[in-house]
Amino acid sequence: MHTRTHPHPARIRERRLRTAALAVVALCLALVTGMTPARAHAATATTSITVDGNSPGRTFDGVGAISGGGGNSRLLIDYPEPQRSQILDYLFKPGYGASLQILKVEIGGDTNSTDGAESSIEHSPGNIDCNAGNGYEWWLMQQAKLRNPKIKLYALAWGAPGFLGGHNFWSTSSPSTVDYLMSWLDCAKQNNFTIDYLGGWNERYDSGQSPAWYEALHAALAKKGYPTKIVGADNDWAIADDIVSRPALASSVDIIGAHYTCGYRSDQKNCSSSGNAQASGKQLWSSENGSDDADAGATAMARGINRGYLDAKTTAYINWPLVASITPNLDYNGVGLIQANQPWSGAYNVGRSAWVMAQTSQFTSPGWKYLDTAGGYVGGDRANGSYVSYAAPDKSAWSTVVETMDATADQTVTLKVAGGLPGGTLHVWTTDLTTDHPSMVAAPDLTASGGTYQLTVQPKHVYTVTTTTGQAPGTATGPQRSLFKLPYADSFAGYATGSEAKYLAAMNGAFEAVPCGGGRGGQCLRQMTTTSPIQWTGESKNQPYTTMGDVNWSDYTVSTDVLLEQSRGGADLLGRVGWQNKNNNGLNAYHLTLDTAGNWSLQKTDQSWNFTTLKDASGKDAGGKLATAPGTNTWHKLSLTFQGSTIIAKIDGTQVADVPDNSYGAGQVGLGTVWDSTSHGYYGVQYSNLSITPGTAPNLNGTYTLVNARSHMLLDAYGEGTTDGTPIIQYPATHGTNQQWTLTANADGYYTITGVGSTKALDVDKGTTLPGTQLQLWKPNGGTNQQWAITPSDNGTYTIESRNSGHLVDVSGASTTEKAPVIQWNPNGGTNQQWQLVKAG
Repeated sequence: MHTRTHPHPARIRERRLRTAALAVVALCLALVTGMTPARAHAATATTSITVDGNSPGRTFDGVGAISGGGGNSRLLIDYPEPQRSQILDYLFKPGYGASLQILKVEIGGDTNSTDGAESSIEHSPGNIDCNAGNGYEWWLMQQAKLRNPKIKLYALAWGAPGFLGGHNFWSTSSPSTVDYLMSWLDCAKQNNFTIDYLGGWNERYDSGQSPAWYEALHAALAKKGYPTKIVGADNDWAIADDIVSRPALASSVDIIGAHYTCGYRSDQKNCSSSGNAQASGKQLWSSENGSDDADAGATAMARGINRGYLDAKTTAYINWPLVASITPNLDYNGVGLIQANQPWSGAYNVGRSAWVMAQTSQFTSPGWKYLDTAGGYVGGDRANGSYVSYAAPDKSAWSTVVETMDATADQTVTLKVAGGLPGGTLHVWTTDLTTDHPSMVAAPDLTASGGTYQLTVQPKHVYTVTTTTGQAPGTATGPQRSLFKLPYADSFAGYATGSEAKYLAAMNGAFEAVPCGGGRGGQCLRQMTTTSPIQWTGESKNQPYTTMGDVNWSDYTVSTDVLLEQSRGGADLLGRVGWQNKNNNGLNAYHLTLDTAGNWSLQKTDQSWNFTTLKDASGKDAGGKLATAPGTNTWHKLSLTFQGSTIIAKIDGTQVADVPDNSYGAGQVGLGTVWDSTSHGYYGVQYSNLSITPGTAPNLNGTYTLVNARSHMLLDAYGEGTTDGTPIIQYPATHGTNQQWTLTANADGYYTITGVGSTKALDVDKGTTLPGTQLQLWKPNGGTNQQWAITPSDNGTYTIESRNSGHLVDVSGASTTEKAPVIQWNPNGGTNQQWQLVKAG
């Protein structure tokens, strides 16, 4: 059974950074010899393709992406216009960007499903809420359909309300998860959606229980009259073994969908299905792929879309996730087709993966046919690349997609047209993944000579040769990234009942607007879920909480009013919320909690959900009991102030703790409940008047050495270089000026980092957003690729974040060896991304 895990950063980098490593080798060669290696330009292989409309082949079902499995679209709905519409156009508008043909959404279960929880339609038994304002998937499906009415909708559960099936997802005893899915489909119908495909339980399959559940689901769909097709089992190919031996299951499941059929977070060079899957006679889907950075994952995607069909006969390719619209302290923060994690600034970046997907989606449609005789490997060798051809059912149009991700020289492809397909002038579009800012562009048309078309394909490109027209790739860009300036306040008074609050992203449970209790008028925010859900993740503490804000917030005061609805229940105010362990298995954060009996505490949590009570300067625990118990249905104010290593807690305006602690130097704020072994924190708590006000920001202007927290080596300009393009490495202390850096703040709160010995700026080459790019020296130019957010981190260290990309300054592969490249990389919570600022001299 496949479950999503986060590989060791060094292993991820080993795969993803081959391009960056080759660039470093090339640069070092240039430094030593004054020469740079050149790409071979002579065409070394010729591939002849006959695009024959009479070829056998399976039906193409589409390429798409997943919103869900971790709240990864959460912040998109909060983006300002016009940026929100621009992002949606890049995702869904035909002929514009990724042009998705399938949108797969999570059926919310109020439980964490990787990097967040999605709202259920039934927080408590029998109370079903079909309101379009419930969560954000209804809104997203609406936006997708507005742009592409033909897009296919596919729904899947990661978890479910805990009162279903005796807390057993596979139980068919009512109320069951089958009943819940039927209610969800009823809500979809009420919101004018037809759901084309429906799955079971994401990445879970039990041969003993699951077949009967799928059979019950099939019967329920038939009884309701829904034409929705069932996809089983969104896991591996194991369900195919049961399908061939269980006729009832075979008649219940329409499509076999497996995850990571080309390998999990792999290069996707080789893909596979199973003998029983092939023998089932059913459509086979690669129903989840990716889990890769929006830029770095593009080469793997280019291979996988083609090779999934060539190797495994999968007829749909669905990327996880749709968009990286989560905050950067979450595990899969850069993963998706577009990065959009700053709704306060409107900044976004269309990833290379979006353009790779466009090379198929803009030139095909679901229902087209694969042409098996016009698909294969360039020159008969996987190392040269692959090609796949598609044709419209009426033979009115066709397209051939060629990828050359691993080629090392130019190659020649010739095409002939047969079997009733149109010829004439052929159009060519290409995405060049060797450039710093790739997008899909038109190449010269092809005309036949003696009935043959000829195309030269270059390494690391995707090409589409097509008879279709109408493509108009988007060119819109977002504003530059910016820090989330304080103060910020939200009373929660203006939200419609059932809505989520702006910027707040639930990690477990559901936080929605309701009429206030306790005699307070207007609307408040409330934790809605009443039973610990059927979990997808396996965290030891799964209490509800929701977070918001900028991970770069450091010194501030956060406060909120709370009302406790249940005896022995408690409220939690979180501050300096930092790195969350994968699948919510821990959280770096501070917590001020208060329960109905008046018990309060000031604690911190770590990556394993260990709670540690803080101590004041005298060694006394920061916890106790109020003289007057709050009880239920009364309002009380909690506040936390952070200034440097000092933390002050107040309840109803009275200071209850003043403690020193520098474990966590910055982070978001959050609201939550208090975990206990019985309820797990699933009870009602209300919140009102959230406020975050700024403290005094430290002035870091000055000259420092930057010491990596993992290796204890210094940020170093290679070979004491002073020229533009000098690579940045880590190196033991030499006391040289190439290891001294001057920090200078600008008006936006970012810093330039200037080498003392070179007077050159720390720079990301050409402003690329590609993770793994080695940093360099370059003459100061004021660009965002030379601006850095320098933020307190753990235990007195700092992170250094690129304004251009949002990536952190990182020692590649968490290396502890000298001369290891210093690169930009997605935040990962590692000490190789933390730096001590040591005053020079």
